[in-house]
Amino acid sequence: MNPLSVFSENQYLRAHYTDRKGIAEIQEQLQEYINRARERQVILLCIGTDRSTGDCLGPLTGTKLKEKCIPGLSVMGTLEDPIHAENLEDTLKKINSCYHNPFIIALDACLGRLDSIGYITLAEGPLKPGTAVKKELPEVGEIHLTGIVNINGFMQYMVLQNTRLNIIWQMSDAISNMFYKTYISNTIRL
Repeated sequence: MNPLSVFSENQYLRAHYTDRKGIAEIQEQLQEYINRARERQVILLCIGTDRSTGDCLGPLTGTKLKEKCIPGLSVMGTLEDPIHAENLEDTLKKINSCYHNPFIIALDACLGRLDSIGYITLAEGPLKPGTAVKKELPEVGEIHLTGIVNINGFMQYMVLQNTRLNIIWQMSDAISNMFYKTYISNTIRL
């Protein structure tokens, strides 16, 4: 069975980070979304904290992408300067005051079923961060990426604290490479 699953009802793509074909399909769709936003500033909002292994997918990916210095992509949320529950609202206000009609892509870790750990999803519509830990935060993004890092259920804070860094690192590499390849192929076509 191919680990890639396309669900038309919710309009999202899903692939395990080791599934090259599935990740390529997500990258292709990501490129389509970015191409539609051609005249708008694209901002990747990497949500999470470096204080919890399971919640550092966003800031780790943001750090890796900032190091790549990809022209045309503004990355917010890094290990050094994370975007989390305490500063998300202020960050959104800052973005809206600095950019006219930005195209925001939200990225966050999430919890899911045991058989979904390691999957990356790309979906249309805003992300609702903090849901797993029952926080009320503003929805963000026109599209969003999530990485399922561990199982949902009882004691989510403990689950996030006890998530293996290796899976976060590997998923972060896959997402970073998707953005890099998307922007490199866009640059070549221009």
